[in-house]
Amino acid sequence: MKLLLDTHAALWWLDGGERVGPRASDALVDSTNEVLLSAAVVWEVAIKRSLGKLRAPAGFAAEIQSAGALPLPVTVAHAEAVEQLPWHHRDPFDRLLIAQALAEGATLVSRDEQFAAYGVPLVW
Repeated sequence: MKLLLDTHAALWWLDGGERVGPRASDALVDSTNEVLLSAAVVWEVAIKRSLGKLRAPAGFAAEIQSAGALPLPVTVAHAEAVEQLPWHHRDPFDRLLIAQALAEGATLVSRDEQFAAYGVPLVW
């Protein structure tokens, strides 16, 4: 199964995983699953760090990739797919993650229950 990390899930997983939900935690340690780190998550962390709104390691992307996450670039197709999404959710980073999850056939690792309105599989 492909697992796409939401920003909070990525940060909490990197921090030892104690705040990650039990089902998500089990899925993340299952070596048969592929864990994906979206460039959108890295971008969101970088923006919030630069604004002083988030404390995250300076080498966040490298650290999480060392933990086993594979990079997922934002493609033109991902960006265009956002237009087709209903407006259940207004956060642009989350909307892009939803579009990526749908396009890639991935399950989102997130505690954000609003994602379910898009029909995207969730694990937490």
